[in-house]
Amino acid sequence: MQCRIHVTQDSSGCTVRLDGLLTGSQAAELFNVCADASQPLRIDLSDLLFVDATGFAAIQRLVARGAELVGVAEYLRCKMGRM
Repeated sequence: MQCRIHVTQDSSGCTVRLDGLLTGSQAAELFNVCADASQPLRIDLSDLLFVDATGFAAIQRLVARGAELVGVAEYLRCKMGRM
């Protein structure tokens, strides 16, 4: 199962929802989607089942660039140092 990336844009910004398994092979696609998104940018991880090291690094880079994370599972919160 690959990661599906869903984009919802409205007047309050853009939400990118990740669904499934995020691996490094999809990190470039995630960056492209987020680069085209209106601001503010929210990344919804509610349906993210797995993220590998490269995918995790991609999420961290997007947060460093100002993206807000929502729906973060407890295991990811611990890994991210309680973002």
